[in-house]
Amino acid sequence: MGGDLGLLTTVPAVVTLLNKLPSLRVFLVGEENKIEQQLAQYPALSKDALERLQVRHASEVVGMDESPSIALRTKKDSSLRVALQLVKDKRADACVSAGNTGALMAVSRYILKTCETIDRPAIVSALPTAQGQSYMLDLGANVDCDSEQLYQFALMGDVLVRELRGVDRPKIALLNVGEEEIKGNDQVKQANELLQSDSSLNYQGYIEGSDILSGKADVIVCDGFVGNVALKSIEGSAKLIASTLAAVFQRNWYTRAIGVIVSPLLSRLMSHLDPSVHNGASLIGLRGVVIKSHGNANAHEFGNAIELAISEAQKNIPSLIEKNL
Repeated sequence: MGGDLGLLTTVPAVVTLLNKLPSLRVFLVGEENKIEQQLAQYPALSKDALERLQVRHASEVVGMDESPSIALRTKKDSSLRVALQLVKDKRADACVSAGNTGALMAVSRYILKTCETIDRPAIVSALPTAQGQSYMLDLGANVDCDSEQLYQFALMGDVLVRELRGVDRPKIALLNVGEEEIKGNDQVKQANELLQSDSSLNYQGYIEGSDILSGKADVIVCDGFVGNVALKSIEGSAKLIASTLAAVFQRNWYTRAIGVIVSPLLSRLMSHLDPSVHNGASLIGLRGVVIKSHGNANAHEFGNAIELAISEAQKNIPSLIEKNL
C-alpha cells in the first residue's frame, strides 16, 4: 500500500511476475477491497497464477511522512506490520515494501529481530560501476555508527556479495575523505584498524567519493548519513545528465534528428548509470529477508525488487550471515 503510487505499482508488478515465474507465490497485503479492485483490471492473469496469489487484509496504512514510533506503537494492523509478521511466522520467505523506510526498519527490527552477533541492521543496495556493480552500506538506517558497527557492515557485505554475485573474495573498502591513513574521523580510523586485522576479508583500505562508481571495490562501507547523501547525490547527477542531454537534443531540428538516432544508446546508458533502475535495497542483518523499493519506483522497477527478494530468500542470506559471523 506504500510508496508514491501504491497499488498502481505493486499490483501490475506482482501480476507480471506471477505469470513469468510458475513457482512464485505472493501475499498482497493491504486494504482488501482496494487490492481486489486493482486486480480486476488484469483479466489476463492465468488461473494458475490466481491460485498462487492471496490477498491478506490489513486495516491500517503507515503514511510516508509518519514517524517510525507511530508505526510501531499504534498501527498494529498496518499492511507493513502484517506483511512482516507473515515472514516471522514462516508463511512468507520475504517482505518487499515501497513504503516508509524508517517505519519499515523499526518494525522489521521489532518483529524479525537482528542476527545474534549484529548490533544494527543496515540498508545495502547495488550501484552501477564501470565493471558492473558494487554494493554500498549503510544507505540511511544508521546515521551514527561506531567502528565495530562499520566492521559488522563489512562482514555482512562480504557474505552478501559472495552469495548473490558469486565473487570469491569481494574487495572491501571504507569510504573516507581521503586515501591516506591519517585522514578520517576516529570511528573510521578505528574501523580501518579492525578491518586490517581481519585476514578473512579482502580489505583494500580507504576509498574516496570520486571512486564509488569506479569498480575498485565490491563492497563500500560507510555510516548511514554519509551513504544516504552519497546515494542521493549519484541519483541527482544521473537525473541532471538525463535532463541536460534531453535539452541539448531539443535545440533545433538538426539536434532532434541526432537525438532520434542515438536515443536507444542513451536509454541504455541512463539505465546503467541511474541507481534507481537497480531498484531494491536489502535491510541486511535481520532474521528474515526484507527489501525496500524506491517509493517512486514504477512497476518494472518494483518487479526488480521482488526478484531480488526471491534471490536472497532462495540463498537464505540471513542464515548465511548468522552462520558466517
